[in-house]
Amino acid sequence: MSYINKINAYLNTLTETIKKLDSAEIEKAIICLKNARDTGHFIYSMGNGGSAATASHFAGDFNKGLSLGRKKRFKFIALNDNLPTVLSLANDVSYESIFVEQLKNFLQSGDVVLAISGSGNSPNIINAVSWAKENGAIIIGLTGYSGGKLKGLCDINLHVPIDNMQIVEDLHMVFDHLMMSVLYEEAE
Repeated sequence: MSYINKINAYLNTLTETIKKLDSAEIEKAIICLKNARDTGHFIYSMGNGGSAATASHFAGDFNKGLSLGRKKRFKFIALNDNLPTVLSLANDVSYESIFVEQLKNFLQSGDVVLAISGSGNSPNIINAVSWAKENGAIIIGLTGYSGGKLKGLCDINLHVPIDNMQIVEDLHMVFDHLMMSVLYEEAE
């Protein structure tokens, strides 16, 4: 049995989807994140499942890769990384509150919330983004499919226009590495 046709089909779909990404929107996100760094604002990332891994990866890349040895440093926090906090909120309050309750502890007006949801409809993401927006945060959303409810709440939406979660998640990671690569060239 050969998997070549399936491999090529996946890679072709990925390539065609990349061509549909909005470079201007990606640039807006880069400028927003750079402005947060330059003004001392925090950036909070969050996601569920594979999107949680991407939220964590963003924090690692920006806190170390774009901050180590530099005068201007990013303040990036992945809200899904503190497992005891996440689980206690899920158990004692609700899973839908795991991110919003953390933001209530820390968020200041002008901070950035990087919300990652392939469907754009994760209740815990929507609750957190709605509250953050009402409290002066700038919202960057990473979405797929139709963009869901999250698309309408974002100031900047990095949308992957395909109904395929694996490709959506692949390209959400590309956004991280693309932005990191662009900002890495600036020695500040």
